[in-house]
Amino acid sequence: MNKSFAIGSLLAATMATSAFAATTVLTAAPTESWTVANYYKQAVYDPKEGKIGDIDDVLVDKSGKITGLVIGVGGFLGAGEKDVIVPFTAVKTAKKNDKWWLTLDETKDELKGAPGFKYDRTSTTWVPEGK
Repeated sequence: MNKSFAIGSLLAATMATSAFAATTVLTAAPTESWTVANYYKQAVYDPKEGKIGDIDDVLVDKSGKITGLVIGVGGFLGAGEKDVIVPFTAVKTAKKNDKWWLTLDETKDELKGAPGFKYDRTSTTWVPEGK
């Protein structure tokens, strides 16, 4: 009886593992999906092709939907830079010279006047500056 129980348990565990693997692994990339590398650490430009800043982070909600982009504006080589958050849908993408070209209908000066955020390592989220 112990041998039958052990074999039954092993079979059940194997089936459960196989079922789990089958539902968590994709056999093809989802259609209409892009890699985060098209955004993360990429430059963002205004409509007149002036550089606004670089994307410092990509914000994702619990369902996996990208909700916002953190853009570092101002400063020089990161010093004096201010991080602002814009909706993901506000950044437009195009291909230019075989490279992703990201634009935002805002200027660097407009974003410098926007509320700033800082990354809080304790809560692992972006919080308004001064908090």
